[in-house]
Amino acid sequence: MARQLVAALEGKGHRVREMSTLRAFSRDNYADALDHLHTLAGAEVARLTEAWRQTAPPRLWLTYHPYYKAPDLIGPVLCRRFGLPYVTVETSHSPRRDGQGWAGWQAEVLAGIDLAAVNICLTGRDRQGILAARPGARVAELPPFLDPGPFALVQARPGDSRTLAVVAMMRPGDKLESYRRLAAALSGLTGDWRLAIVGDGPERAAVDALFAGIPLPRIEWCGQLPPEAVARVLSRAALLVWPGCGEAYGLAYLEAQCAGLPVVAEATAGVPDVVAEGRTGLLVPEGDTAALTAALARLLDDPALRDRMGAAARDFVLGERSAARAGERLDAILAGCLKGAA
Repeated sequence: MARQLVAALEGKGHRVREMSTLRAFSRDNYADALDHLHTLAGAEVARLTEAWRQTAPPRLWLTYHPYYKAPDLIGPVLCRRFGLPYVTVETSHSPRRDGQGWAGWQAEVLAGIDLAAVNICLTGRDRQGILAARPGARVAELPPFLDPGPFALVQARPGDSRTLAVVAMMRPGDKLESYRRLAAALSGLTGDWRLAIVGDGPERAAVDALFAGIPLPRIEWCGQLPPEAVARVLSRAALLVWPGCGEAYGLAYLEAQCAGLPVVAEATAGVPDVVAEGRTGLLVPEGDTAALTAALARLLDDPALRDRMGAAARDFVLGERSAARAGERLDAILAGCLKGAA
């Protein structure tokens, strides 16, 4: 998404520069970790301050995805020092993290929210989280989007396709749980169907074990693939299925819809922000294995419904969620920030 934001801005004539390569991130919240990151960030602030005094500062600072494990420790300091508009995209705040030892880290996130000329929210969940913590925060909406790329070039699939596609990495936590729920749903799916799994990762063996009860001819392990190859897998599939546990939103859903595939997923986290229930796919209650199985059977057994949703899915992405459309929205938001700072 960060790369797509850059491309969207450059598409509107903005010059985007990466100001620092420091990764202000920690997996642990031990006492010295935040102090250590402050030290590293302070060195970057000093370097950029000197550089900007020799040339000129940028017109605006934008930070993507500050959250409890990765607060922005550079941008706010420089924006105050040079009087620049500060903008965040996909800031995330969760009160429950305070009770898990991250209160000091989240205080940094809240300071950024307070300072920001605007906090750009990609999902309703993020917007609600920001406003719950800071009711007076300045927010704007920018729905998740996609550069259509190779996915828009996918040709219409055979009407009798019975292949389900999955595009997801194999990592611990939510990804592995989604694979577990999918395997459970497929165990109750009857009839002729196949599953193409695109993805790899440290939990590959665990994922393989989850599907061990499904006859091998039904499963195609594709491994990790570049976008063009993913598009080819989607071109022969009937639909994309992925429960979506904990998904911020999931670009794979947009890629599949751009390729003309309807989606079957759970109505959880940020998934409803990228899949239009009843229009571009079927969303079932979170954790409802039987409902997930039934949704898959419904689309597999109704080619007309599947084709109708697939066409709507493609129109949805190309017409409403393209990088070009996002660039227009983003350009207007930032223009307002610059005007306010003038």
